[in-house]
Amino acid sequence: MAWDEKFSMPMYHNRVPQAVRPWIYVIFAIIFQLTGTIYLGALSQEMGTLSLMREDVMMIGMMGVIGVNMPFPFLFNFKLRYPNKTLLINAATIILVCNILSVYVTDVPLLCALSYIAGFMKLCGTFECFSNIRLWISPKQDFGVFLPTIYIVILGAQSLSTWLTVEVSYYCDGWQAMNWVMSALLMVMILLIFVLTRNKMFLPQRSIKSLDWLGCLLWSTVMAEVIFLFLYGEYYNWTDSKLWCSVAIATPLTLIVCVMRMNRIRHPYIIPGAWKHKRLVPILALFAIAEVMNATPGVLQSTFTGAILHWGDITLNVLNIWELAGSALGCLLTIWWGVAARWRYTQLLTLAFAFMLYYQVFMYFNVSPDMNIERLYIPLLLKSAGYAVFFSTMTIYLKWLIAFPTFFMALTMSGFIRNGVMGSISSGIYSFSLRYHIADGLVRLNPQDITSIVMSSVKQSYGWVCWLGIIVLFAMLLYQVNSVREIVKRVSLPLPRFERLYKFLS
Repeated sequence: MAWDEKFSMPMYHNRVPQAVRPWIYVIFAIIFQLTGTIYLGALSQEMGTLSLMREDVMMIGMMGVIGVNMPFPFLFNFKLRYPNKTLLINAATIILVCNILSVYVTDVPLLCALSYIAGFMKLCGTFECFSNIRLWISPKQDFGVFLPTIYIVILGAQSLSTWLTVEVSYYCDGWQAMNWVMSALLMVMILLIFVLTRNKMFLPQRSIKSLDWLGCLLWSTVMAEVIFLFLYGEYYNWTDSKLWCSVAIATPLTLIVCVMRMNRIRHPYIIPGAWKHKRLVPILALFAIAEVMNATPGVLQSTFTGAILHWGDITLNVLNIWELAGSALGCLLTIWWGVAARWRYTQLLTLAFAFMLYYQVFMYFNVSPDMNIERLYIPLLLKSAGYAVFFSTMTIYLKWLIAFPTFFMALTMSGFIRNGVMGSISSGIYSFSLRYHIADGLVRLNPQDITSIVMSSVKQSYGWVCWLGIIVLFAMLLYQVNSVREIVKRVSLPLPRFERLYKFLS
């Protein structure tokens, strides 16, 4: 990226060269995105060392995802209250402490709390980095360039973190090695921030006393409860467990408390008006569909590669590189499509969904014991590219359709769908589908041929996803017809009336 003379970063000391200043913040953002407390790339090692179930480790990881989603409504208040140096050092230090403590702590609730705090501060640090180089990324303040660019880092870091975790854990013979590597990187980053930047406010300070911390905690609880229900559903056999039923009863009650409080206090975490945007429901629906399509590798593909092909973590780790490349390709395609070619994003979304559907169809027709890993490269590349396009384009739509004061609240609202909840729901459904088809196969077929039964169950589950994808793709193609699109635009979807609900509950 060329240097723009109008762009400056006054938080640096004068001795730091102008040309390297933004690149330092890009590196800081990458480090923030790579951090965590439990790294799911070393899932099997963490389960064995900590004597935890798979569901426990996944829940700890999902609490970090929830934490990443929740700071959005607070971010500008933080930026207008504290200087850049303070924000970055505090975020990095808190993540560092959580990262080190998670090596020694074995209690699952405490690990969930550490993961949530680390995820919360991860987004705070990442936002502070990117908000200071926004004009460097796009001097014209074009969000069609800015948002896909930062998603190259955000989505790419997810695959890079998994790849790095597997490699470090394997060669260092322990999952704790990744925690120590990231702790070292965080210490170096804190030192660089301390040496290279100065602690000075460049904007008028704003108080943060009015922030709705309790509302943030309540909405986080709703997300955690929903994730718990579908993550532990198979383990507890759903309604057969008193604990699962208790959480199922508590979830709507917590949601009702959130809605009542939202309409009662003066400065709620999410204002009621944020839910009333006409196009919010279609955007959330598209996010949900993308998450349903993107969740199949976590359950169906992992079952196939583990139970049928018996591939280990090191063998599978190369797939993370292809997913990283796919994420970058999807974001770059979004920039070219909207900025250079100036074509409609609806056409790009249709193409992206076709990429994601191609992966599902490929897996349906190629589930067999003789598959080699090279055949998965291109389908995973296209699936990741399609998901990156959805992620970037729908966020651009949110920026266009929703006013700035509620835009960051809308990001959190969309995160209720995309940040763990819909993925956990989809994974729970896929796990139930596998168990149902395997049990059915054991009854009807030869119980000794378990490999064929598992393979058939995976294929059947992929088949249902293919049917869903074909229906959605047909609807998206139909939407490209002008007359159909005009009819759809005139349809006014009924949105929740939280004031009436509050009066009814009161």
